[in-house]
Amino acid sequence: DLQICQHRAPTCCTKKMEESYQAAVRRERAQSIQALNFELKYMIVGHITAFQEAFESLLRFAENRTSSLFETAYRPMAKEAAEPVKELFTDISLYILGAETTVEGAVLRFFDSLFPLVYSRLINPGITDLSEDYTECLRLTRQDINPFGHYSKNMVTELSKSLWASRMLSQALSLGIEVINSTEHAALSKECSRALVRMQYCPHCQGLTLIRPCVGYCLNVMRGCLASVAELDAQWREFISTLEYLTNEMAASQELETALAGIWSSINEAILHAQLNGPQLSTTVDKVCGQPKQQEGNLSSASIVPVKEVTGAQTFVMAHTSLSSRRREFINYMKRSRTFYASIAERLCDGDLVMRDSSTCWNGEDVV
Repeated sequence: DLQICQHRAPTCCTKKMEESYQAAVRRERAQSIQALNFELKYMIVGHITAFQEAFESLLRFAENRTSSLFETAYRPMAKEAAEPVKELFTDISLYILGAETTVEGAVLRFFDSLFPLVYSRLINPGITDLSEDYTECLRLTRQDINPFGHYSKNMVTELSKSLWASRMLSQALSLGIEVINSTEHAALSKECSRALVRMQYCPHCQGLTLIRPCVGYCLNVMRGCLASVAELDAQWREFISTLEYLTNEMAASQELETALAGIWSSINEAILHAQLNGPQLSTTVDKVCGQPKQQEGNLSSASIVPVKEVTGAQTFVMAHTSLSSRRREFINYMKRSRTFYASIAERLCDGDLVMRDSSTCWNGEDVV
């Protein structure tokens, strides 16, 4: 009653043994593919982690730099500015990780929150009544009167351009893991598991437990079983090319590092611009939002202080070097995996599975 290992000679197999063999080949094949995938997956996961660590390091450096700007140059508003600064960098981090947010939205939200502080602490430091309604009016007015000039738009442009490639690379790496995982759990068809039993275990039914499949026979069976996985070859090659393009985009001019490191400078320029145009802004704001209560006595607006470069270059250089070297190592490895799915049958037939150094092997029907 054998279904797979039918043979003219006497046999030591039963139908139940054939079923056990089918379960065994499915388990073995899954383990073999997992073992092949492990190195590739380990490399991608490792790079995702390293990339995120280096990026977070750059982000922390840029955030600390920006916080230092307020603490040294704009002390009257430093405490209240801490939350908008934190939100800005959180939004940037989420954008990189693929969240449904935009760089423009994050930057403009920051400047919306910043304007009431700049107006009430630097331009008109005598304001005592900063009610919720008045603060909201200032936030909305920011969008119309553009107190920060072209600096806010420039910051959007620079960050959008540099963060885009990082966001795409992060998403592409996650996609790579998904693809690899899907191949690990690809179900073997009934025909395939029968062919694998015939190749690996039918010789056992004749007592030939040491004989192994012929190389050509193994390749034919594996290619038939893994046809759907091998179809990923063209897309995988394209995926590697895309990774190469994205890493080159990121490395081209150190844009990511430069843009993040320059956030404090853009914010400083924007605040200086608003201070220089203080009188005109006050006139417009009074018309739109009304005149708030002022303290007695004529308080002059905060003097404009030129800000020196905030220190911390060493941290920045280390984070940048780490990011650059990781990118190079990773893309060199990934380029070597370009033929991964095209050669998966050859890899599975390599090693102990087939008979390489002997003229005697199993061809599916008999020993040849």
